[in-house]
Amino acid sequence: MRVRAGLLASAVAVSALLLLTSGRFSSLADVPPAEPERPRAVDGQRITPAAPRVEQPPARPERPNVVVVLMDDVSLDLLPTMRHAQAMAREGASYDQAYVVDSLCCVSRSSTLTGQYPHQTGVLTNTANTPNAVGPVGGYEAFAAYGNQERSVNVRLQEAGWTTGLVGKFLNQYEAPSENDLPPVPPGWSSWQPVFGGAYDGWDFAMMRADADGTALEQVPAPPAEASAAEKDAAYAGTVIADRALAFVRENEQRRAPYFLVVAPFGTHSRVWPEGAYPDEPGFPPAFADRPGARTPGNCGPVACADLDASALPGFGDDQSDNVPRYPDGSPAAQWRPAGIADPDAGRATAALRQRAQMAQSIDRMLARIRQEVGPDTYVVLTSDNGFHLGHHGLGAGKGTPFDADARVPLIITGPGVEPGPRSEVVLNLDLAPTIERLAGLTPPRYRAGTSLLPTLADPGLSRRRFTFFEHTWARSLGVDPDALYAGGTMDSVPSYVAVRSRRALLVRFDLDPDPAPTGVDHAYELYDYRADGWERRNAYADPQQRGRVARLTSLLDRFTDCQATVRDAPVTRDCRNLTR
Repeated sequence: MRVRAGLLASAVAVSALLLLTSGRFSSLADVPPAEPERPRAVDGQRITPAAPRVEQPPARPERPNVVVVLMDDVSLDLLPTMRHAQAMAREGASYDQAYVVDSLCCVSRSSTLTGQYPHQTGVLTNTANTPNAVGPVGGYEAFAAYGNQERSVNVRLQEAGWTTGLVGKFLNQYEAPSENDLPPVPPGWSSWQPVFGGAYDGWDFAMMRADADGTALEQVPAPPAEASAAEKDAAYAGTVIADRALAFVRENEQRRAPYFLVVAPFGTHSRVWPEGAYPDEPGFPPAFADRPGARTPGNCGPVACADLDASALPGFGDDQSDNVPRYPDGSPAAQWRPAGIADPDAGRATAALRQRAQMAQSIDRMLARIRQEVGPDTYVVLTSDNGFHLGHHGLGAGKGTPFDADARVPLIITGPGVEPGPRSEVVLNLDLAPTIERLAGLTPPRYRAGTSLLPTLADPGLSRRRFTFFEHTWARSLGVDPDALYAGGTMDSVPSYVAVRSRRALLVRFDLDPDPAPTGVDHAYELYDYRADGWERRNAYADPQQRGRVARLTSLLDRFTDCQATVRDAPVTRDCRNLTR
């Protein structure tokens, strides 16, 4: 066992993939299925999936179960490679305008658990960056220091009688330095099974188990190199997390008491150590069953791996000369994107895209197993902490930007009373906590900034909100950065920003001054019109035809900035809530 103390834990044919990412299809529900579905029986009659629905949706149970599958770095371009996720999208609610408040792991996950913006949680970066004069600015240290554990949705559910569990990745810097020095168990979890950062590499990791029987550290060693692929895959982090999650589901289904489970696989995150668990490990390590071999091309689900080409992704290798940020008077500001990455390595990016698609297969199999095990009174949520750019925006590989490759994520919900179909409402990951509370019959506390999606589950046409907001804080990563091996530090180039996103446009206000002091600001703007290009092709901020839109969105950003004074458990005002409408 390698010691990793203190590690941060932090289509169908390819045409379907490209049409989805380019905007031709508005939803995964519009992408043709990988193969014709077999006729199924409804009320004793055999019908095809295309036939009109004749069954009535089941009534929403009073005390339903909820399972959240929170993936890692899974961008929208991977969904067409996930057969079971596509089936889930056709059967449930798929939110085509779903975003994360900050496309950075720890910041996003903190907002998902609390239903709060980063300015409320105080979790602004992946790492604590201590010691400093202001205290922890990110990572688990900030999450715990600012009361987020007590404000997390699982606490309220446990208090209301739900059995709560987490299996998999928790937050960056939540680690066990040794078997005798375990991190504290956060409140509100009946079954606590976090997997520590060694799992980024796929094998040879430690995990913790805390429940009514006690607390212990468990080592999951990597089988020897000469072991069979099946033996290795049995110890693969994705397999172990899936097995533990299924055990939790089965146990609580038998108890017939309500439960809430967060399952957080490490896929499709890159590994973090220069050397992998086995010789010649890829940067994104899939299970051996999904890798290419002498007789197999690799498993990318319903898409042939050979058909996946990163250079075909919208915006790959885009010339950034027309993306320069602009000052309010329209004059150009300094380019924040690093020089020298405008022409990315297409071969390396394509290899990474295929490996990530292969990693996604173990998640997809787990999703199918979970959906087969849960009862009819269970909601299953599939989403990701952020997306991933791979040669987009002149940034190489990574995340952290407000652009669609990073900030737009899968969000699919199935369960009783959920009417199938795409939703157009603009939603944010901090909407999940109040949604789960409403499903449980609880009233979300006023410090939750998110809005419950419950009304949209039964009504696909309901669209109450037109805008959402992003915020990101620049801070140089200190210590071991789980993204450093593959991203090469380019994420440190993304400045602080606030942004407003509608269905058709994105306005970003970057702060090009890295000084965190409030007086040290250098604001410049980028505006993207998705009606014109479908992605962030050209900064249209200085375009005279965009003046009206710039004025409206700038006003919203200014009002959102005023709302950032509300932090921790202070109630969110009605005016601040109504900014999204």
